[in-house]
Amino acid sequence: MSVHVVVCAFVIALLAACSKTSSSATTSTDAGAGATGGARLRIAVVPKGTTHEFWKSVHAGAVKASRELDVDVVWKGPLREDDLKAQVDVVSSFVAQGVSGIVLAPLDATALRAPVRAARQAKIPVVVFDSDLASDDHVSFVATDNEAAGRLAGEHLGKAIGEDGKVVVLRYQEGSASTQHREKGFLDAVRAMPGVTVASENQYGGATTESAFHKSESLLLAQRAAEGAIAGVFTPNESTTFGMLQALRKTNVARKVKFVGFDASEKLLGALREGDIEALVVQNPFNMGYVAVKTMVAHLHGEKVAARIDTGSRVVTRQDLDDPAVQEIVRPDLARWLGE
Repeated sequence: MSVHVVVCAFVIALLAACSKTSSSATTSTDAGAGATGGARLRIAVVPKGTTHEFWKSVHAGAVKASRELDVDVVWKGPLREDDLKAQVDVVSSFVAQGVSGIVLAPLDATALRAPVRAARQAKIPVVVFDSDLASDDHVSFVATDNEAAGRLAGEHLGKAIGEDGKVVVLRYQEGSASTQHREKGFLDAVRAMPGVTVASENQYGGATTESAFHKSESLLLAQRAAEGAIAGVFTPNESTTFGMLQALRKTNVARKVKFVGFDASEKLLGALREGDIEALVVQNPFNMGYVAVKTMVAHLHGEKVAARIDTGSRVVTRQDLDDPAVQEIVRPDLARWLGE
């Protein structure tokens, strides 16, 4: 055999070995296909909705994390927070696309179990954020401690009414774990006050400010708020808070009824400054989006991540509004991250 033939045979064998090594390095693992072989990570972030200010802040936080970590983030969710089918379809679509990982805020604690299980079977990890999922198929849960946040609301409202009088709760919608936990925390806190009576706790505002407004108006009328029968009101999210604010103003009982709401938007912060809202319990949605994406990327890189991560909450009153720490939470620089 000539030297030329021997050299050629060696080169062919070497190339075959290199090809085999490369093929092995890009095989999918439980951490997700995108995490191996140096391929660029593509993280799908699926919110409950896309219109409320809360979700815009989450989006901005996710974008910040993606730029810091040099990964791609794809933001897609239903327009309305009651379009469960649309959210299931979005998650299923991302599973079919084979994204590296999915960061999901489930609209329903049980209805999203099947698509999340399908993602796990496809070796696409899921980080759940904002609202819990009744499943063990996700790698981490990143959210506010919602029950503790609800207790903060109850304690503040109780003090505001002198721990005496009737209060009402306008719930959000059935199946939403995050708001259910807030409602429970609130009710536990006020029921611990002997002078406080819960006059209504079984009404739901629904996913839009319009539905929340109509339900709030009916609730205030039924409870004779205009006659001074109600001392305080609690609402557990942005849409119910704004709907109740409109109803309190329309029925001319704003400020007469102490009102503690949840989440922040420019209109809600304006009402807080004017005194139509007693206090807002605010989360840190920017930090939630940021931490959720960072947690997913850490998992995809083989790092151990915590099963539950609390992103914090606090009560904000009129006196707190100009605190720089509060401003950073309630008015994140969306333009910097989203171009808005």
